[in-house]
Amino acid sequence: MSPEIENLIALERTEQEIQRLRQEIAELPKRVAGIEQTLAGTRAALEGARTGLKADEAGRRKHETAIVDLRQKISKYRDQSLEVKTNEQYRALLHEIQFTERQIADFEDRVLELMVSADGREKEIKVAEADLKLQTAEVEKEKAAARERTAQDERELVEWNARRETGRSAIDADLLRHYDRVRKFRGSGLAEVRDRKCTGCSVVLRPQIENDVRSGKLAYCDSCQRILYFDPSKEIPAEPAPEKPSRRRPRPKLDASQAWYYREEYGQEGEVFVSFANVDGMASRRIYDAATGRKLGDTLVREGGYRQAFPEDLTNAIRLNGSWSDSEQDEWEGELPSTVLDVLHRDLDLARAEMAVRERQEQAAPSTVAS
Repeated sequence: MSPEIENLIALERTEQEIQRLRQEIAELPKRVAGIEQTLAGTRAALEGARTGLKADEAGRRKHETAIVDLRQKISKYRDQSLEVKTNEQYRALLHEIQFTERQIADFEDRVLELMVSADGREKEIKVAEADLKLQTAEVEKEKAAARERTAQDERELVEWNARRETGRSAIDADLLRHYDRVRKFRGSGLAEVRDRKCTGCSVVLRPQIENDVRSGKLAYCDSCQRILYFDPSKEIPAEPAPEKPSRRRPRPKLDASQAWYYREEYGQEGEVFVSFANVDGMASRRIYDAATGRKLGDTLVREGGYRQAFPEDLTNAIRLNGSWSDSEQDEWEGELPSTVLDVLHRDLDLARAEMAVRERQEQAAPSTVAS
């Protein structure tokens, strides 16, 4: 791995740590605010219980005063009843006494209800006061921890910022500008290569790009523009390739109405997959980027079968298996589905393995004859 890539990896890790510290510093006040909000709810509940208790006590005193007044009224009626001279007057006073006694009973019931309510509120107040005491202690503890953690994070942030400036000074200015620009839009400016793919965007890399990265050369992902690097320590050792495939690769039918080919070089486009289809005496051709699966240009249609209509596209091409129809390809809307792209790459790997076996066999044949 080149020193430039090592410096970029160190810078990327530094940026990630700085971002983590900044997020943690920003989240701690929110966490304390959430605890204080719970504390405010407990305070509000306590205040509500106290206010309710005061209202119950005031209501009880009011009703008790009313009862005293009504009892004095009854006493007055009874004194008057001793002085009346007619039955009608006596019955009228008796009626007033009975009515007043019913009022007293109603007020006494209300006083009893308020006393029961006051008892409940007093219990609520005791519970709320205990909760408030515990929560207040917890909030103070959390605040102290948050202040301590924030101070620690801020100290670490100063150190990491210093490391970042030191690390940036060791990187080429043009490379650093590219890294900063990509990181601003992608969240990271660097990506590891694994299984022939960019781990930043999961797009399959062109073989040339992969070879450059593996050899330590500076390379960029064609899709996301991240700077690529390869860590050989994470690569799973490949098993020795057998002399011949364990399972024979299906041979594409020469007379099939659909055909797929691979071209390692296609003008300025590089590696491509070429799709042909014969329909009603006409041949159509579509070209797809072998790394990304994106369609290149428009679909071209010519008269006759594809071998006669597009002979220039069959030069230095590897025939692949594939039977996706014209209508299916129209539904792909200009990009190969990932499943189709994977199938084509697997078949291409098998085709290359077969070619390598044949070449070794052809090279070994003369020496066998000579011996």
